[in-house]
Amino acid sequence: MALRITEIFYSLQGEATRVGLPTVFVRLTGCPLRCVWCDTTYSFTGGEPASIESVLAEVAKYPVRQVCVTGGEPLSQKDCLPLLSALSDAGYDVSLETSGALDIAPVDPRVSRIMDLKAPDSGESAKNRWENLAVLQPRDEIKIVIASRADYEWARQVLREHRLDQLCSVLLSPAQGLVEARALAEWILEDGLNVRFQMQLHKLLWGNIKGK
Repeated sequence: MALRITEIFYSLQGEATRVGLPTVFVRLTGCPLRCVWCDTTYSFTGGEPASIESVLAEVAKYPVRQVCVTGGEPLSQKDCLPLLSALSDAGYDVSLETSGALDIAPVDPRVSRIMDLKAPDSGESAKNRWENLAVLQPRDEIKIVIASRADYEWARQVLREHRLDQLCSVLLSPAQGLVEARALAEWILEDGLNVRFQMQLHKLLWGNIKGK
């Protein structure tokens, strides 16, 4: 088995309900989507080949049990699934950050799936795989990045239509430089949405630094 790895690094989890927890990030190379606000375009190509065993050895160098497998789109690599299982077998608390465009059903049930739904201004909303909603569990999370008022209204409609907040936690995030964080917070409060507002903690602390 061979993976392509863009980077493995140690930082604080910047998003989702694990925000603030020291975490090892395993960033896989490649993504079939091209969201206009993507902040990890460097992971689309390149990377270094690695075995699952070598990834486990690198992760083991850090003093934490939280591991986040991310990308790019990690599920675009077929060996992502056995990597997730191997990390779980090793006793790590594993989360997966995925675009929502690929099937999440085969993911090891011990893994928490942080799944995007792409709003229209991402340019990739047609890629949303709505069938994924049926397999979400309470330990999973749905993340929607908001780049405009129109994106917010889309998210509000989807939330209500699909009762997303009854499936798992729902996270709304402002797209950096495209919508004011305060504006998004106020919209959520005005509508009383049962969602979690979040900003990217790692960017507040370190800015747009690769490996943070």
